[in-house]
Amino acid sequence: METATRGRRGGGRPRLGKPNPVDVHVGSRVRLRRTLLGMSQEKLGEAIGLTFQQVQKYERGANRIGASRLFDLSRVLDVPVSFFFDDMQPDGAEAKPASTPEESGELDPMAKRETLELVRAYYRITEPAVRKRIFELAKAVAASGTEKV
Repeated sequence: METATRGRRGGGRPRLGKPNPVDVHVGSRVRLRRTLLGMSQEKLGEAIGLTFQQVQKYERGANRIGASRLFDLSRVLDVPVSFFFDDMQPDGAEAKPASTPEESGELDPMAKRETLELVRAYYRITEPAVRKRIFELAKAVAASGTEKV
């Protein structure tokens, strides 16, 4: 038996030194939703009976999230289980390693804390008409910044 390439129990997925791309994607979706809700890793861990370190491992994709745990996460984070698989490559392939800031996601607005804070603040606006006007204002300002003068 090849114990050096198998998990602790002798079965399961091979340990090749890097996380499975599907686990990384699911973990990043957990992090996205948790952050959008303004929830700490510690609070999420408490809600599902884990330590914040375990939540960190899930979010990095270092540990695989089992079906029952994924179900618990979907309830606590108030999303359907399918949310964790949204935007995933159809073949589950991992994107090639980044070599530029654009490729590493540094310019991906959803990867920035500022974006997440803005979205949280936006949804704290309780008056729908005000929220809509803020949305329209943001679109107008963005459009004026792209016009050639």
